[in-house]
Amino acid sequence: MTHTLPVTLPDLRWISAFVALSAAAAHAQDPSITTGPADTTIPQLYDCAGGRPTAVGQITSQDGTVWTVPADTQFADAPKAADLYNECNGVTPSSTAEADIDSVPVIDAGGSEEFTAYLFGDNYFELYANGQLLAVDAVPFTPFNSSVVRFTVERPVTLAVMMVDWEENLGLGSEQGRGVSYSPGDGGLTMLVTDAAGEVVTLTDETWRAETFYTGPLADAACLDTDGPLRDSSACEIPRSNDGSAYMAAHWPVPTDWVAPDFDDSAWPQATTYDNDTVGVANKPSFTNFPDLFDRAGADAQFIWSSNLVLDNLVLLRRTFD
Repeated sequence: MTHTLPVTLPDLRWISAFVALSAAAAHAQDPSITTGPADTTIPQLYDCAGGRPTAVGQITSQDGTVWTVPADTQFADAPKAADLYNECNGVTPSSTAEADIDSVPVIDAGGSEEFTAYLFGDNYFELYANGQLLAVDAVPFTPFNSSVVRFTVERPVTLAVMMVDWEENLGLGSEQGRGVSYSPGDGGLTMLVTDAAGEVVTLTDETWRAETFYTGPLADAACLDTDGPLRDSSACEIPRSNDGSAYMAAHWPVPTDWVAPDFDDSAWPQATTYDNDTVGVANKPSFTNFPDLFDRAGADAQFIWSSNLVLDNLVLLRRTFD
């Protein structure tokens, strides 16, 4: 006869704590470190007059892992999000009233309830609903654009967004700016989602989860805090120079199932919010022409990112709403 000992409340608490610590330890994972520039594999992913070059590259880390930078995206083959504002396509409404939202096709992601997402991303996004890719940003880098995506889906709805802060100096997380050749840029996503009646169902704020998968440039990778579930680069200096060829970068593998509704993102930090001035959108009509969408009274979508808007270049975001 087998005898089973009773499990007490303290036992259950200990087991829960052990499982949580084990999950956090597995999630923490030391970064894979690269040094110097990447090799260019795609000289120009997208071309638009006045835009920065959208090259893609590969670089091998100290542990032998090959990484695609700034990210392994689906831009080449995925459907592009409809334009809210896009100079490259000649779509430049001065207000939401002038935008032709009704002509945007509705994407079937399962279910029958219709939603509309309005996005301004710095720079590139890929938007998923309940594990299905809806659309990718039509402009990977610049000029800055904004997008609208209409879709049907079943509640609860898990939104997952890949965000990429593109780079000119491949593998070094930097671009020409601030008077030097190697200056890290910044990121940010603001998004408002409405239902068929135009009521707001979710928006970007601190309730989202945000995890980092590529950080650079780094003058010294020892500045990273990877204790527990953190991938925190907030203690790292912001390097800017005319010779960044020896800078380093940190990489983490993207989980294959990160877009799935049942993916466990509980170890991911909450998103950090940033105001418009910090992101720097005052001179970008793709944002400022639509205050009723991106700065709506009573439902003001915030810019979100990881804890480091400047150094973190590949950030995955998740949020579920009923």
